[in-house]
Amino acid sequence: MIADRDALLRRLHELRTEHRDLDTVIARMEAGTVDQLQLQRLKKRKLKLKDEIAWLDSQLLPDIIA
Repeated sequence: MIADRDALLRRLHELRTEHRDLDTVIARMEAGTVDQLQLQRLKKRKLKLKDEIAWLDSQLLPDIIA
């Protein structure tokens, strides 16, 4: 159980890092000349990462029965 949690935390850290890096890349692309197709792909990847991060966060939080 602890090993699974550690693996999820490591993966969550990797995804957050990639998401943050994409923020930087997208901001730089928008500031300069823009390849719209590449920009669209990066934004889609960023959204996919956001969904994965949200899913992992929900897996790490204990279920609370109200």
